[in-house]
Amino acid sequence: MSHATDDSAQPPLFGPGSQFHELFDDPRWAFAMVRATVLEAAHPQIGAALIDNSTFVTHPWRRLRNTYLSLQRMFGADDQVRAKEAARLNRLHTRLKGRDASNRPYDAMDPGVRAWVVATLFESAVTMCRLSGRPLSPSAVERLYGEFRAYHAAFGDETGQLPLTLAEFWAYYDRMVEEELENTEAMRIILYKLFDHLPAPPLLNGLPTLWALGRAVVGPALGAITVAALPESFRRRAGLPELLGAGALMQGAYLTVDLARFLPEGWLRPQNIADLLALSPTSDDPRARTVTALHERMRRAGALLRLITPMSFRPAPEAPSPGQRSAEEFFRDVLDQTGDGYVTWPDLAAMARELCGRLDLDEPAETRLYDAFADWWRELQTVLDTDGDGRVSAEEYAAAAPSLAGPALIKTAEVLFDAADKDGDQRIDEAEYRALFRTAFHRDTTGEATEGTTVYTRGAFVRDFLSFMSGRRLSTPYDPLLAES
Repeated sequence: MSHATDDSAQPPLFGPGSQFHELFDDPRWAFAMVRATVLEAAHPQIGAALIDNSTFVTHPWRRLRNTYLSLQRMFGADDQVRAKEAARLNRLHTRLKGRDASNRPYDAMDPGVRAWVVATLFESAVTMCRLSGRPLSPSAVERLYGEFRAYHAAFGDETGQLPLTLAEFWAYYDRMVEEELENTEAMRIILYKLFDHLPAPPLLNGLPTLWALGRAVVGPALGAITVAALPESFRRRAGLPELLGAGALMQGAYLTVDLARFLPEGWLRPQNIADLLALSPTSDDPRARTVTALHERMRRAGALLRLITPMSFRPAPEAPSPGQRSAEEFFRDVLDQTGDGYVTWPDLAAMARELCGRLDLDEPAETRLYDAFADWWRELQTVLDTDGDGRVSAEEYAAAAPSLAGPALIKTAEVLFDAADKDGDQRIDEAEYRALFRTAFHRDTTGEATEGTTVYTRGAFVRDFLSFMSGRRLSTPYDPLLAES
């Protein structure tokens, strides 16, 4: 007797019950994500796109959180959320194209490039389980690969870009490692410059001693662990140093992090860690008080360390006047989003991407905001780019900083207000304000009483945005949005 196949008996590709869902909150992803990013950056096209467009050097914590949230949306159970996120990422990647330093073209929408990004995530997930002494079973690896193929298909890419079977995938992966990957500048920056000069997360801002001490130990160790976890053939071909004991350190690190599964549930959930990294002390999130108290204790500990330690640390920069920052600080912290020492269109595009992501804009609203930032960039070039090299240096900015607040910036502020004003009532209420800034609604300074309700009016919003973006004023809501890591 034949039996009809019950589709409901098949495990889901996304959401609870999927293989990826079992691994999603695994703390071992801390190592696996860095490893996958290095393998992505070693691809010439991806490496070039990262060098020209990415904010991972200056804002790694922001990028980490945004990547985590994107994966959460893509691998969740809600098909509509997944389709919306895929469309958003496709729009983002459509804008990333150009030529590298060797005049080779790169295009983030190249099907082969996008397939490699998915391949590195899948392979790093399998590897993190193997290196921590708990390898996935063959059937679990098969399931996980099927889920990543479905993840890739959700972007509308050609299904043939990722091999159909797992056996074919490993042959494809080995070929890519042997023939396509290079010792790119982006890969070197991630392995060395990023780990050596990693900016403090928002939680540790203002604590240079503690952060310098932690980075001096963690930075080189994380770099050594990442290099040791890369495919051996690629390490040799790329000339990456194999430090004595790095293999044992890498194995021990994966094993130690894996022990976190014995902690009470939720203690080391990536979602909680990502939220804490981005939490502003002024947020109305109940956890903000705890973070503020912890920050104060760490500040005292840092002061004590400076007194008792024989180590020398770079002194903290002299604090500016209350509410003010120097032109050099504003250029570095706000305008130069990509960290290359200049302001170019990718820097302003990075601001637009962050704002679009915060507000979860649809395509028409997103296009309007990008167009407004593009108009502002053309205005900046006309006024500030005195040597005509297509970029604005720190010196050119400092010489004409007041010119930042021109008509195009005013238009940008107006477009941003309209995007944040979800209900179109020409006012930003507390929920709309929080969606953009993730901080508390400051009724005493930014609000205006209207019909008994405190709101943020168009005039106040535009005035504050222009005040922040035209130069030197510190801003409680805008600093966590565009200036912090």
